[in-house]
Amino acid sequence: MENAADSKGLTTIPEPTLRRLPIYYQYLRNLESAGKKVISCTTIGNDLSLDPTQVRKDLAHTGVEGKPKVGYMVSDLVRKIEEFLGWNKINAAFLAGAGNLGSALLGYPQFREHGLSIVAAFDRDPAKVGSLIHGKRVLPLETLPGLARRMGIRLGIITVPPAAAQEVADFMVQGGIQAIWNFAPVMLKVPSSIVVRNEELYYSLAALSHTLAKKLNVEIKKGEEGYASSN
Repeated sequence: MENAADSKGLTTIPEPTLRRLPIYYQYLRNLESAGKKVISCTTIGNDLSLDPTQVRKDLAHTGVEGKPKVGYMVSDLVRKIEEFLGWNKINAAFLAGAGNLGSALLGYPQFREHGLSIVAAFDRDPAKVGSLIHGKRVLPLETLPGLARRMGIRLGIITVPPAAAQEVADFMVQGGIQAIWNFAPVMLKVPSSIVVRNEELYYSLAALSHTLAKKLNVEIKKGEEGYASSN
């Protein structure tokens, strides 16, 4: 598994660790709400079915320090993970593609809790331009570069069909956007300074479907073997 890094090779954190930190965060937030003050890696590992040694390594990336034979202050862990992931700061973002997926993201309230505020949406469909979706105005796609520069937007979200994704990425780069969250199932061609995160929904679905098909096939064969042995 590759490390999470920008395209210049500035490694920051292993990808699996980056995926686990939000899991720790939600778990710890629940403990904090319940009044829990101190926690150990062993307890975290047992509760989340993870190796405590791996938990300790993951948390070390945030810079948090525990006390020997005591553990970590839950509130410290929550704050450190927030700071490390940038969730204690609100990042304004533009979203391109006001279809079903884009509309769903526009209406997702938990983004703000995790440092993301989608301030505007963009589309080419005349029926969508000018409308409000979850309180966010849909603007003409061609206006994205200029507005991004004027507003200092650094984060872009792509939820357009595959054929339009590269053009949208080009607009975002022209507008000075430095990080792109891409939901379109295509590989974008962008300058090496641009950070791209591909949300591989189709690949995840393919893997899930394949695993399910194999499981069902095994169950069918077992059923046939059981039927044969009973005759």
